[in-house]
Order: sequence, then structure tokens, then C-alpha cells
Amino acid sequence: MRIIAGRHRRRPLTVPRGRDLRPTADRVREAVFDVLIHGGGRTGGANAVEGARVLDAFAGTGAMGLEAISRGAVHATLIDNDADALACCRTNVATLGEAANVTVLQGDCLNPVRPAAACTLVFLDPPYRSGFAAQALSALAATGWIADGAACVIELAAKEDFTPPVGFGTLDERRYGAARIVFVEPTVSAARTVFRYRRA
Repeated sequence: MRIIAGRHRRRPLTVPRGRDLRPTADRVREAVFDVLIHGGGRTGGANAVEGARVLDAFAGTGAMGLEAISRGAVHATLIDNDADALACCRTNVATLGEAANVTVLQGDCLNPVRPAAACTLVFLDPPYRSGFAAQALSALAATGWIADGAACVIELAAKEDFTPPVGFGTLDERRYGAARIVFVEPTVSAARTVFRYRRA
């Protein structure tokens, strides 16, 4: 496992062996960032990564948040409640020398603490078929983690049911093997959500 692009391109990331972690595959991560950078998640199709404050919820190895930092995000918070995942995140942050730009936080994404600042780019990768994605999205929004107009990226099992919670609308949805990626944004009404991502 490695960083795909940016200032840490090709740097390896630690993935604990024999642990119950399911890091996002490199090819899926690359596809997601291609969408975010070239299609954007903001009005006008701007780059959603450059200058972003990032939340990597259910962070696992921290690969999504660290990829964003490598590609120009200004800060990332990695949240997980698993001790092995947190240790892995801290190791990867230290390896990349990004302690000043990354916060590793032990916490429950379904009952999160309040953030220091809202995030403009949010990754959610809950355990497959857990049903946690919509619950976590609502909880994170309610506690102030998700900024207005934020780009939110959710990884699910390919055939897993998901309906965005009230206050969010779907922008795009793609499948990559066993993974399904859903792009959503906070919105007053799902009816006014527009398609902003260009097809690859």
C-alpha cells in the first residue's frame, strides 16, 4: 500500500497484518481522487482536495486522509475507535513526517466529539454492511464536522443499501469491484442537488 500522488508519491503505508482492517485499494483511492480533483465537489467543479480540511472517519490506516494531505489538503483528522487502527494511523503519520498537519483522534463516529473546525472534504469508510454510513453522516453533521458545501465520499460494499440522511443529496455513485463509492453533499433539500462530477 502506498501514497498514489502528490508530495509523498510512492511512499509506503503500513497495514497491520492479521488485523481486521480493510484499507481502500490503491486503484479505488486513485479513482476517487481523480473525481475529486477533476470533477470537484464544489460549485463550478473546483478541485475539492487542494486547501481542504479533511475528515477521514473510520480511518483504518489513514490512507484517504494522508492521500489528501499529499495532494494539497491543509489538515486532516483521522478518527477511529480501534486501537490497532489508531496505532497504524500514528505510524503512517510519523513515517510521512506530517504530525503538524494531521490529528489522530480516538473516537466514535456515531457519537463524535465537536471539532476544532468544520471539514470541507469528508471520507467515510465504515465496516461493510454495518449500516453505519447514514448514521455517521448525520452525527458528524450535527456536531459540526461537515462544512456547508463539503464533498463527502462514502465507501460501501458493492450491493450494500444506502440512502443519504435528511440534509444530504447524492452527487454520483460508482462501483469498483467489491467496493461502491457514493459522493454526497450537504444540502437544504435533496431535490436541489445537481450532478457536479464529470464521468471518467
